[in-house]
Amino acid sequence: MPMRDQADNPSAENPAAGEAVRAPCPPARMFGGLSGKLLWLTVFFIMLAEILIFFPSVASMRVRWLQDRLNTAAAAAIVIDGLQPVELPRALQKETLEATGTKAIVLRKDGTSRLLATTDMPASVDEAYDLTDVPPVTAIRDALDTLVFGGSRIIRVYGPVGETNTGVEVVMKDRPLRRAMFVYSRNVLLLSVLISLFTATLIFFAINRILIGPIRRLTGSMQQFSSDPDNPAHIYIGDGGRDELAVAGRNLTSMQMELQKTLKQQKNLAALGLAVSKINHDMRNILASAQLMSDRLVDVDDPMVKSFAPKLLRTIDRAVGYTTEVLSYGKASESAPRRRHIRLLELTQDVKDMLAIDPQSGIEFAEQIGAELEVDADSEQLFRVIHNLCRNALQALTSPGEGGPGSLRRITVSAQRVGSVVNITVDDTGPGMPLKARQNLFAAFRGSARSGGTGLGLTIARELVLAHGGTIALVEKPTVGTQFRIEIPDRPVSLEDYRSRTHIEK
Repeated sequence: MPMRDQADNPSAENPAAGEAVRAPCPPARMFGGLSGKLLWLTVFFIMLAEILIFFPSVASMRVRWLQDRLNTAAAAAIVIDGLQPVELPRALQKETLEATGTKAIVLRKDGTSRLLATTDMPASVDEAYDLTDVPPVTAIRDALDTLVFGGSRIIRVYGPVGETNTGVEVVMKDRPLRRAMFVYSRNVLLLSVLISLFTATLIFFAINRILIGPIRRLTGSMQQFSSDPDNPAHIYIGDGGRDELAVAGRNLTSMQMELQKTLKQQKNLAALGLAVSKINHDMRNILASAQLMSDRLVDVDDPMVKSFAPKLLRTIDRAVGYTTEVLSYGKASESAPRRRHIRLLELTQDVKDMLAIDPQSGIEFAEQIGAELEVDADSEQLFRVIHNLCRNALQALTSPGEGGPGSLRRITVSAQRVGSVVNITVDDTGPGMPLKARQNLFAAFRGSARSGGTGLGLTIARELVLAHGGTIALVEKPTVGTQFRIEIPDRPVSLEDYRSRTHIEK
């Protein structure tokens, strides 16, 4: 099989495994990774800066070169002018012009111009340049013009001699000027390349040590952690710095540790779900047998048995219902509420019976609910919500060391309707919830208020209340104890249902 096929199909070597095998990432190359890109970008930007500097630099070099020629010609012109009225021989004029690199020298003095030396005077001049005061933009434009189009033109250059009113003018070819400008450009280019490489190398090693190295450690830790997230040795350990990378490293460490805890909890939940599914299978059979036997208790002619038989039947029915829904909770989903209008006081009394509070315990159970108050809810799911809260309150009141002789121990369930919302409050006089339980409220396996608890009761209660479109919250109270408030809104009534209900009432 080709290597490409094996890379595209991770399970090619072991089809039965069915799991993708992460290939190890090759180590980053010295000049092929982020550091290499940084090196070439540094070279590029330095060269770009050198190019921007080059134009005014070569323009300044051109002006200096012409100024040197003009100064040399001015020195010769002053000497020749001092020989007046003797005329300089032609041979000497030629030697002077060759020494200054010009074809003609003109001296401007006292408002007059005098041709001091000339040979092979051209018929016309292509360009004229005044070096008295050259603006930077003009100097750059003339320098580019010479580099691109020069080499075969005759130019005229003039300017003052020092600080005097005397001026000198020369006529010359621009070929030597253009050749000198090319030599200067070559030297600037070589120097720019050397400077850019030297600077980029220093920046490369500095950034590679300060930035690229920690980034590689971060990415390497991510790759190792993703390949085996259960291994504590793959958690990133930072250097404790204060820069952005150090902060990112600490956040990565915290995230990896939290993820390991979450994965461990998920595995525990998976194992718990498997165990619960096995227990649930056998429990349903046992409850079914108990349900058949309890049906016969109704026929027993005993007043006490008859009084307890209906409650026993409802309890077993609820247990059977829970076993059928336990797996749906394992799938992180509860069945949709089957809502109807129910008497809340009757449901609360069923909760009281289910708790079976020992009369000798001194714990009171009080219902502050109107007999006619109805709530639009699923009776079984709302029973589970109130029962979970009351059971937690009972466990808090019966905990060792809680309460003393004469202390008030009470569980109070109250409710009232406000418009289309029913407010239900479950209050107790226990020790209250500890800080850790408050911080992890409604979090499974972390929000338990007692040792050995799972915190699933509050998690289930919250999920069931949210399924009704309601809310559940812990209420701060000035006295000791714990108080939860539940808000259950009525379902919106369609116009057809309202009309049909109104017609039936009439």
